[in-house]
Amino acid sequence: MKPVFKALPTDEVRALQAGGADAYGRTPERRVSDGDGVPCRHCLKNVDAEEAYLVLAYRPFPALQPYAETGPIFLHAEPCERARESDILPELFGRTAAYIVRGYDADDRIVYGTGAVVPTADIPERAGELLARGDIAYLHMRSAKNNCYQCRIERG
Repeated sequence: MKPVFKALPTDEVRALQAGGADAYGRTPERRVSDGDGVPCRHCLKNVDAEEAYLVLAYRPFPALQPYAETGPIFLHAEPCERARESDILPELFGRTAAYIVRGYDADDRIVYGTGAVVPTADIPERAGELLARGDIAYLHMRSAKNNCYQCRIERG
């Protein structure tokens, strides 16, 4: 099973870039990047030094429920092109040694026993194994250090 790595949907990002409310009902904060460690979840590229970016609360789930984690993410402040959906791990993620990969069911609940810190090079294989299971609808890739949402992984 080939996994497909998916960035945030453009319609959600454009609303936030236009000053729309984040998951907590607040306007995203605008900052200027130092060029290090500011990954945009839409284009899946780092925000370059001196470029403006947004930091905001994001909940990658359709509704509130006990497993609907909310946390901080970064976006370019100005419109950027959405990363192409691909079965190849986006280059941005190669800069970090490992990420959490975790499975969710069709009701957006964590499938227990699926979450693990996975070495970056092993993520496509592990994602394929998890997506081959009938009880898993999709995966999240999250920071192994801070648990921040990185991207969604679905069946190809």
